[in-house]
This record gives sequence, C-alpha cells and structure tokens, in this order.
Amino acid sequence: MDTPAPETQAVFAEGILRDQVAIITGGGSGIGFATAREMIRLGARVALCGRTGSKLDAAKAELVSAGASGDRVFTRVCDIREPAQVEDFVRATIGELGKIDTLVNNAGGQFPSPAQLISPNGFLAVIKNNLVGTFHMCREVANQWMIPQKGGRVINVIANIYRGFPGMAHTGAARAGVENLTMTLAVEWAQFGILVNAVAPGVIKSSGTAQYPPQILERAIKETPIKRAGTCEEVAATIVFLASPAAQFFTGSTLRLDGGQALWGHTWEIP
Repeated sequence: MDTPAPETQAVFAEGILRDQVAIITGGGSGIGFATAREMIRLGARVALCGRTGSKLDAAKAELVSAGASGDRVFTRVCDIREPAQVEDFVRATIGELGKIDTLVNNAGGQFPSPAQLISPNGFLAVIKNNLVGTFHMCREVANQWMIPQKGGRVINVIANIYRGFPGMAHTGAARAGVENLTMTLAVEWAQFGILVNAVAPGVIKSSGTAQYPPQILERAIKETPIKRAGTCEEVAATIVFLASPAAQFFTGSTLRLDGGQALWGHTWEIP
C-alpha cells in the first residue's frame, strides 16, 4: 500500500530567488509546473515551454490566479527536439525577461514496454526528446547567455537508472546519456562559472506516471523502501536547492530522490 506523503512545508527563505530568471522545459504540468510555482513563490520569474499551447496557457492562468503577476510568467510553445525552435525560445526569453540564471531541463516523455516491442521510431522519439532535446537547450542557453555572462545553473531531471531500467530501455538509455552529459558539461563549463547538476526522481505521482498501468506503479511503490511514491513538490524542492545559494559548490552531481529504490527491491520479474 502507498504510504501517504508527509505534508509539504515551505523550507526556503522567502525571496531566496528574488530577481532570478529560470527557464523550465515541460513547465505546463507535473514536476515542471510545481517547480515554476515554487520558484515564483521565492521571488523568481519563469519562462515555461512545452509542445501544447493550451496546457501552457492553463499553467500561466493558474500561476497568476495564485498571486503571480503576469509579467513574471512567460510561456511559449517550443519543441525541444527542433534546434531552430529552441534558439527562438531562448532568444525570446532573454528579450522578455532580460536574462537567464537557471535552466531546468524537465521536459521528457516515455512509455512502458519490453525492449523487443519498442519500434525503431518509438526508441528514436524518446531519445530525441529526453537526450537530444536536453542538449539543444543546454547548448543554446549557454551560448546565448550563460557563457558570455560567465555564470548560471543548469539542472537536468533524469530518472532512477542505477540498476538499468527494465521496461523502459529507451528512456533508461536517454537518461543515462543526460547524466553523463551533466558530468561532462560540469567540467567543460566550470571555466565559465556554470554549475551543471541533475536530479534523479524515483516513483513520483505526477500527470506523467498517471498514464501508466496501475499495476506498474503499485509494484514500484511496493519495492521502494519508504513504501510510497514521491510528489512533484518534493522534486521541485530539490531543484530549488540546486538553484539556490546553498548549492554553490555543487557541480557534476546527481541527487537521487527515490525513497531508497536504487538500493533495494526489483520492479521487473525474471521468468
């Protein structure tokens, strides 16, 4: 049985991200939206992108209704798999919000399937979205703003990939690639004052995992030592920590946020 998550409390000092600007990909729902909401609460302005305009409009409306002024939320449709769209979105963000302090690469997508049943096009689609799209965003934000300005934070959202990812071979390969990209960029871009880190969520209750068959989530929760799923707000808090002044000596790190799942249990039956 899924143990209820403890009530989330505000733990960061008010105004800790005042005057900061963050790009959040996949910001219209789930972890991305929770991160946007928390960053705004702490004083930041945010630029959200995604592939569905109506979802972004709804997200902005909800943030504004919760108290954010409209000029603190910029949204734009952008397919991160397309370099030209990424270039335009980054340029537009700088034009609208004036700078970029933090990039949160949260956008991604996958579907559960045994590897032999994943089509070549299905595999490629997940790789392009989760790995290639992340590289496009990193490269464009670095070249247009962070390298010239000599500073910034990049935070990549990956997954619990530490004992393989049975049932998710496509995203396991992509997320492992992003983790290596995180470490590589941390070294290459240290000279520019750019800190590059990742967070690796385990089982998280979100709009994405809600689309999976219930038995998959039930088994994953059962095999998690803490015996519950995480929340989008818990992931958002970890992302905010890496964007905050408290994380100025973190780079090339991945923070696992999985209730101990990487250390114990199994989610795939071997016949």
